[in-house]
Amino acid sequence: MKKIALGLSLLVLVSASALAQLQLGNEEISKGLKEALTQGISKGADALSQVDGYFKNPAIKIPFPPDAQKMEKKLRDLGMGKEVDNFILTLNRGAEDAAKQAKPIFVDAIKKMSITDAVTILKGQPDAATQYLKKTTITQLKAQFTPVIKASLDKVEATKYYSNLAGEYDKIPFVKKVNPDLTAYTTDLAIQGLFLMIANEEKNIRANPVARTSDLLKKVFGLK
Repeated sequence: MKKIALGLSLLVLVSASALAQLQLGNEEISKGLKEALTQGISKGADALSQVDGYFKNPAIKIPFPPDAQKMEKKLRDLGMGKEVDNFILTLNRGAEDAAKQAKPIFVDAIKKMSITDAVTILKGQPDAATQYLKKTTITQLKAQFTPVIKASLDKVEATKYYSNLAGEYDKIPFVKKVNPDLTAYTTDLAIQGLFLMIANEEKNIRANPVARTSDLLKKVFGLK
């Protein structure tokens, strides 16, 4: 997720002494942090919302529902591997569609960030920005992702795929019927994947800063 890494370059750990040397006011620090966060989150959300943003990323790819894995194995054993793979693809396409909703939610949360929040994040733990965004956006993300994912799953016929697969599986004698809530399942994993990538890149960037993209960012992060 190099695109997330590029935008999250703000998250380099800057010591209190370094900030004092730069003689920057908290308001300017806040402005620089918000600028970089907005750039980074926008790029990251855009990357995840591309085709295969989830599907071809092993760290966040959404698998067959765990409580139906016996069903997956049995269906593959019966020669229905292609149908199962198509179903998994549709789950990830739903997540990719929903990721488009994340950017405006994150940008709004960043705009509302107080100066105190910004300074605390800049000096904070390796996942300080991730935790702030999770705390301030998780409820809205779930509310926005749910209908989008439901519509997306319907559009790509994930529900139909699952119904067909479940129908075949339920014909097998003595098996326990499964019926996970596909929308809730995909929504939860889509959001988890989003924050996982943000957290991973935040830690990387704090340890390995990359290019700053404006004079303000260079000033905030000590580059002339």
